[in-house]
Amino acid sequence: MSKKGFTLIELLVVIAVIGLLSSIVLVALGPARAKARDARRQSDIRQVNTAMEMCYNDAACAGAERYISMTTATGTVPDIGTYLKPGPTDPTNSGNYSYGWVTNNTSPAYQWYCVYARLEAPATTTWICASNEGVKSKASVSTPTKDDCCGMDADS
Repeated sequence: MSKKGFTLIELLVVIAVIGLLSSIVLVALGPARAKARDARRQSDIRQVNTAMEMCYNDAACAGAERYISMTTATGTVPDIGTYLKPGPTDPTNSGNYSYGWVTNNTSPAYQWYCVYARLEAPATTTWICASNEGVKSKASVSTPTKDDCCGMDADS
Protein backbone atom coordinates (compact mmCIF):
# COMPACT_ATOMS: atom_id res chain seq x y z
CA MET A 1 0.00 0.00 0.00
CA SER A 2 1.59 3.22 -1.20
CA LYS A 3 0.42 6.60 0.15
CA LYS A 4 1.06 9.78 -1.75
CA GLY A 5 1.85 13.08 0.03
CA PHE A 6 4.38 14.77 2.26
CA THR A 7 5.28 13.80 5.78
CA LEU A 8 4.98 16.22 8.66
CA ILE A 9 8.79 16.47 8.92
CA GLU A 10 9.12 17.41 5.24
CA LEU A 11 6.51 20.15 5.61
CA LEU A 12 8.20 21.58 8.72
CA VAL A 13 11.59 21.66 6.96
CA VAL A 14 10.11 23.54 3.99
CA ILE A 15 8.39 26.07 6.30
CA ALA A 16 11.63 26.61 8.23
CA VAL A 17 13.60 27.20 5.02
CA ILE A 18 11.01 29.71 3.76
CA GLY A 19 11.08 31.53 7.11
CA LEU A 20 14.87 31.72 7.06
CA LEU A 21 14.97 33.06 3.49
CA SER A 22 12.29 35.68 4.18
CA SER A 23 14.13 36.95 7.27
CA ILE A 24 17.35 37.31 5.25
CA VAL A 25 15.51 39.29 2.57
CA LEU A 26 13.92 41.62 5.14
CA VAL A 27 17.30 42.36 6.75
CA ALA A 28 18.86 43.05 3.34
CA LEU A 29 16.12 45.57 2.46
CA GLY A 30 16.80 47.85 5.48
CA PRO A 31 19.50 50.01 3.84
CA ALA A 32 17.47 50.28 0.63
CA ARG A 33 14.50 51.60 2.57
CA ALA A 34 16.69 54.23 4.28
CA LYS A 35 18.02 55.36 0.89
CA ALA A 36 14.48 55.59 -0.46
CA ARG A 37 13.42 57.78 2.48
CA ASP A 38 16.50 59.97 1.90
CA ALA A 39 15.57 60.34 -1.78
CA ARG A 40 12.12 61.54 -0.71
CA ARG A 41 13.66 64.03 1.75
CA GLN A 42 15.92 65.40 -0.99
CA SER A 43 12.96 65.72 -3.34
CA ASP A 44 10.87 67.47 -0.67
CA ILE A 45 13.65 69.98 0.09
CA ARG A 46 14.04 70.73 -3.64
CA GLN A 47 10.27 71.26 -3.91
CA VAL A 48 10.38 73.66 -0.96
CA ASN A 49 13.22 75.55 -2.66
CA THR A 50 11.25 75.88 -5.90
CA ALA A 51 8.08 76.93 -4.08
CA MET A 52 9.95 79.55 -2.00
CA GLU A 53 11.53 81.04 -5.12
CA MET A 54 8.16 81.20 -6.89
CA CYS A 55 6.57 82.75 -3.81
CA TYR A 56 9.34 85.40 -3.63
CA ASN A 57 8.20 86.86 -6.94
CA ASP A 58 4.48 86.64 -6.15
CA ALA A 59 3.11 89.68 -4.30
CA ALA A 60 -0.01 87.69 -3.35
CA CYS A 61 2.08 84.98 -1.66
CA ALA A 62 4.44 86.68 0.79
CA GLY A 63 4.58 90.25 -0.37
CA ALA A 64 6.74 91.99 -2.92
CA GLU A 65 10.20 90.46 -3.20
CA ARG A 66 10.30 88.58 0.09
CA TYR A 67 10.12 84.98 1.29
CA ILE A 68 7.35 83.74 3.54
CA SER A 69 7.95 84.16 7.25
CA MET A 70 9.20 81.02 8.95
CA THR A 71 9.69 80.47 12.66
CA THR A 72 11.87 77.77 14.15
CA ALA A 73 9.94 74.51 14.03
CA THR A 74 10.39 70.91 13.03
CA GLY A 75 8.27 68.10 11.70
CA THR A 76 6.44 69.65 8.79
CA VAL A 77 6.91 72.48 6.37
CA PRO A 78 4.06 75.00 6.25
CA ASP A 79 2.04 75.71 3.14
CA ILE A 80 3.97 77.99 0.79
CA GLY A 81 1.25 80.06 -0.82
CA THR A 82 -0.49 78.04 -3.50
CA TYR A 83 2.83 76.62 -4.72
CA LEU A 84 3.29 73.89 -2.11
CA LYS A 85 0.09 72.90 -0.41
CA PRO A 86 0.15 70.98 1.86
CA GLY A 87 3.75 71.22 3.02
CA PRO A 88 5.68 67.94 2.96
CA THR A 89 6.25 65.81 6.05
CA ASP A 90 9.16 63.52 6.82
CA PRO A 91 8.59 59.90 5.71
CA THR A 92 9.43 58.49 9.16
CA ASN A 93 7.52 61.08 11.24
CA SER A 94 10.26 60.80 13.87
CA GLY A 95 12.06 63.61 15.64
CA ASN A 96 15.46 62.38 14.47
CA TYR A 97 14.87 63.09 10.79
CA SER A 98 12.13 65.73 10.77
CA TYR A 99 12.29 68.82 8.58
CA GLY A 100 13.34 72.13 10.08
CA TRP A 101 14.13 75.68 9.16
CA VAL A 102 15.99 78.67 10.49
CA THR A 103 14.00 81.72 11.57
CA ASN A 104 14.15 84.27 8.77
CA ASN A 105 12.54 87.34 10.36
CA THR A 106 15.86 88.85 11.46
CA SER A 107 17.72 91.47 9.44
CA PRO A 108 17.43 91.54 6.49
CA ALA A 109 13.89 90.42 7.20
CA TYR A 110 12.42 87.79 4.86
CA GLN A 111 15.24 88.14 2.30
CA TRP A 112 16.69 84.68 2.99
CA TYR A 113 15.64 81.27 4.26
CA CYS A 114 17.21 77.94 5.22
CA VAL A 115 15.17 74.72 5.19
CA TYR A 116 16.91 71.47 6.08
CA ALA A 117 16.50 67.75 6.70
CA ARG A 118 18.85 65.16 8.16
CA LEU A 119 19.60 62.15 5.96
CA GLU A 120 19.65 58.55 7.25
CA ALA A 121 21.81 56.54 4.85
CA PRO A 122 25.29 58.12 5.05
CA ALA A 123 27.59 56.88 7.83
CA THR A 124 28.20 60.49 8.94
CA THR A 125 25.55 62.99 9.97
CA THR A 126 24.57 64.59 6.67
CA TRP A 127 22.09 67.40 6.03
CA ILE A 128 20.30 68.45 2.85
CA CYS A 129 19.57 72.18 2.83
CA ALA A 130 17.76 74.67 0.62
CA SER A 131 18.27 78.40 0.82
CA ASN A 132 18.00 81.44 -1.39
CA GLU A 133 21.35 80.26 -2.81
CA GLY A 134 20.09 76.84 -3.92
CA VAL A 135 20.16 73.27 -2.65
CA LYS A 136 23.24 71.62 -1.13
CA SER A 137 24.16 68.78 1.21
CA LYS A 138 26.86 68.76 3.88
CA ALA A 139 28.25 66.33 6.43
CA SER A 140 28.19 68.07 9.80
CA VAL A 141 27.34 67.15 13.38
CA SER A 142 25.70 70.53 14.01
CA THR A 143 22.24 71.56 12.85
CA PRO A 144 22.25 74.12 9.99
CA THR A 145 22.08 77.80 11.03
CA LYS A 146 21.65 81.19 9.40
CA ASP A 147 25.42 81.55 9.09
CA ASP A 148 25.99 77.99 7.83
CA CYS A 149 23.11 76.56 5.82
CA CYS A 150 25.05 73.49 4.56
CA GLY A 151 27.92 75.71 3.54
CA MET A 152 25.70 78.45 2.14
CA ASP A 153 25.47 81.81 3.90
CA ALA A 154 21.69 82.17 4.00
CA ASP A 155 21.57 85.96 4.16
CA SER A 156 24.11 86.79 1.45
